[in-house]
Amino acid sequence: MNEVSSLALPVDIEPSPWSGRHDGDGPEHRRWWQAVRPYAALELDEAVAASSASGRRPAVLLGFRSDEGVRRNKGRTGASAAPTAVRSALGPLAFHLEREVFDAGDVIVETGREGEPGDLEGGQERCGDVIASLLDAGALTVTLGGGHETAFASYLGVADTERTSGVRVGVLNLDAHFDLRAEDRASSGTPFLQMARAEAAAGRTLEYAVVGISRPNNTLALFRRADELGVRYLLDEYATRETAESFVEDFLEGLDAVYLTIDLDVLPADVAPGVSAPATLGVPLEVIVAVVRRLVASGKLLHADIAELNPTYDLDSRTARVAARLVDTILT
Repeated sequence: MNEVSSLALPVDIEPSPWSGRHDGDGPEHRRWWQAVRPYAALELDEAVAASSASGRRPAVLLGFRSDEGVRRNKGRTGASAAPTAVRSALGPLAFHLEREVFDAGDVIVETGREGEPGDLEGGQERCGDVIASLLDAGALTVTLGGGHETAFASYLGVADTERTSGVRVGVLNLDAHFDLRAEDRASSGTPFLQMARAEAAAGRTLEYAVVGISRPNNTLALFRRADELGVRYLLDEYATRETAESFVEDFLEGLDAVYLTIDLDVLPADVAPGVSAPATLGVPLEVIVAVVRRLVASGKLLHADIAELNPTYDLDSRTARVAARLVDTILT
């Protein structure tokens, strides 16, 4: 048994039973709600051992209930309710995965008030600890955010796991924004500059690429900072399936592992209305799905997260269902 995986995870909410449509108990009828199991260290270890022949590592979902980063970034709060909404949308989906899936519960970030910042940094550290422990145990991890401050929590976990020691890791962001803001305190707009600075302090360069950048929604200062940091990016207006897949293929060359982060505001507003900042143009969902599939097929995916779902502004759970479809695609 992996020693790390035998430790209790520092989550704030233990996983609850899932629910959904019931068509039967046989494997041919399985839906997500019937397939997902609550995380248990011993069961994860057994699933990891059993997956050694197929290479289909078990997956673990982790919720990151955070509004604090969006609040600090002066956006529309409500993303802390997203993990529950994504699970609800996943539950009824037919389960075709050839891997075990566990639910590890949620980490909660305390939301502050004007003049009283919440504990975003502490929540990110705890979330990172959980991710690193699960990665060290051999799992494929997926975090359900939360605002895009979720990304720095993910980075802390990816940077701390033994599985990234001595390997070249890249960060692929599907997003309308660079999120490279230089602010006095962390927010949903700062995570990738925080990553770049942390990598520089460790004597490394952040390998960072973005698909879906909206020129009108990123200032000239942000474009200059991206260029200074060597960020690769593809503008939303040029993001076809062909250009996006080619862009990702070029980025994957020379990398050993990739952390994928999806900010749902990369999608058109009619596809993903339930976000803090709905897109004016956006990248078509079929292009985003193609990019995810290309990354998964490379065998280099280490960790993924989905951020910025805001159920308060969703329409008929449209954005939650898109997020669920993307989680299913990531784990296919």
